[in-house]
Parts: sequence; C-alpha cells; structure tokens
Amino acid sequence: MNDEPLPSAGHAEVGIVAASPEVARRVAEVLRRCFDSSEQRSYPAGNEGGTRLHLTIDTTTAAGPARSWLATSESAFENHTHADEV
Repeated sequence: MNDEPLPSAGHAEVGIVAASPEVARRVAEVLRRCFDSSEQRSYPAGNEGGTRLHLTIDTTTAAGPARSWLATSESAFENHTHADEV
C-alpha cells in the first residue's frame, strides 16, 4: 500500500521515465504547454543514463488543446459506466 499523499483537487502528479534527459524534458514541455505546472524535478533512472522526471500539473487552468479536450472528455465520461463498475 502506498502512503504517499494524493495531490490536491484539480492537480495530477506526472512521472516521466526516458532514456535521456532531453527526451524527458521534451515530454514535460508538451505538458507545460497544455497545463500550468510546477517546476520539474529530475532524478537518474537506471545505470544507463536514463532520467526520471516528476512534475505536478494543474488541470483547472488548462490551456489551448487541453482545455478543449477536457471539456469534451468530461461530458463523454460523465454517463459512461464500465462493466466492472456496476
């Protein structure tokens, strides 16, 4: 069981694992273009030079493409029930 606290409402913790720091930074940059986010934190991953990068994104202040995606996905998921949720 993971005792790590959950992020506050409207926020998500995102972890990126990549073979190089540059690839991890590029993925984080895409997320930052769509959502407000915290400063990224990076750590070594594995013995071959990989990178583990963490950031917190704020989904309540989504920008551009993410805003339109969130608006359409919220209505699509509101009335959808998976078979295992019945």
